Amino acid sequence: MAPTLHSRAPLYWLALGSFAVGTESFMIAAILPDIAADLSVSEQAAGQLVSVFALTYAASSPVLTVLTGAVSRRLLLIATMLAFVAANIVAAVAGSYGGLMAARVLLAMAAGLFVPNANALAGMLVPPSERGRALSIVTSGLSLAIVFGVPLGAVVGHTLGWRMTFAGVAILSVAAAAGLLVGLPRAIGSAAPVVGLRERLGALANPAVRRPLAVTTLWAMGPFTVYPYIASYLQRVTGLEGAAVGFALFAWGLSAFIGLTVGGRLTDRLGGARIVGLTLPLIVLALASLSLTAELLPPALTLVPAFAGIVLWGFSAWAFYPGQQARLIGITGPKHAPVILSVNASFHYFGFSVGAALGSLVLSVASVRELGWVGALCVTLACLLEFAPAKAPRMADAPAQ
Repeated sequence: MAPTLHSRAPLYWLALGSFAVGTESFMIAAILPDIAADLSVSEQAAGQLVSVFALTYAASSPVLTVLTGAVSRRLLLIATMLAFVAANIVAAVAGSYGGLMAARVLLAMAAGLFVPNANALAGMLVPPSERGRALSIVTSGLSLAIVFGVPLGAVVGHTLGWRMTFAGVAILSVAAAAGLLVGLPRAIGSAAPVVGLRERLGALANPAVRRPLAVTTLWAMGPFTVYPYIASYLQRVTGLEGAAVGFALFAWGLSAFIGLTVGGRLTDRLGGARIVGLTLPLIVLALASLSLTAELLPPALTLVPAFAGIVLWGFSAWAFYPGQQARLIGITGPKHAPVILSVNASFHYFGFSVGAALGSLVLSVASVRELGWVGALCVTLACLLEFAPAKAPRMADAPAQ
């Protein structure tokens, strides 16, 4: 009998691992100028550390998940977190741009293996009626990393040097690995179904997952057209800079955490497809409001509506996530959960990389004021895909009774 959320300890250890991964993934944007100066490269070249991470994650996650399909989930997660520790140490001592780039590739491979398998294990530990909440607990590690890890990493990087941010994440990852070793029972995940390569590829070929995966890509593209440049937006539109920008990111991360929690609970009540349909239009509204605020209001009146848009964006974008994950597991079944969630994460990170490139393109021909419009357009396309009539009936995850 699957354990319920009355025994949540394994879920929280998985969330701690996600927190370590999320802190490393998002904090680098705050220290890119320091990295560029120390390694004597341009900020544009330093920015490729973000793009390469996202693309490596997207490409490696499904392949590595397939190759490790027969490994105990407990052993795999512990080993992956230890690899994440080693890669952070390599990054901290890297003496060249190439060395740091290699470390980022290793970090992306470890992250791409840990996160989907942690989510898949969470989905297997609980009954279907509690899957949304279990997924939201594990995924909350990522949003908490944005709330606390990213601001803390920025402070450490600016006071002690950017190398200490990677050293700090390495220490955090050691704690996560120890927690997984002690907190995950030896039998946990050992009885998970072992799926052959042909069956896994068959699950990926399921026509019912194609549209949701396209929606994931467009969902990720929209917000990440804006996110890398949110500091520039706030400075130019509202006049905020320095610590005030950190407060804005804290507000965004806190609203994201609340969105994950609410989204997970509502997924259990309403079903994943319903949550996806409710949150996508809210993301469009939030992103469009950022450009609308910049275009229509004088600087003295932009602060409150800009913050409101950022909070709505964080809440709705992350409330989408547990609903989408639960929907994909409902389509393919728990047996194929590790593969479909890793593929979903790949589309997610591919959308991040394309969104960031799209934002850069917008800045080359326009300004930060237009980023919200472009991000909203991406999510509008996701809405059109989501609400367009299906050509053939597809399995839908029904709400819990």
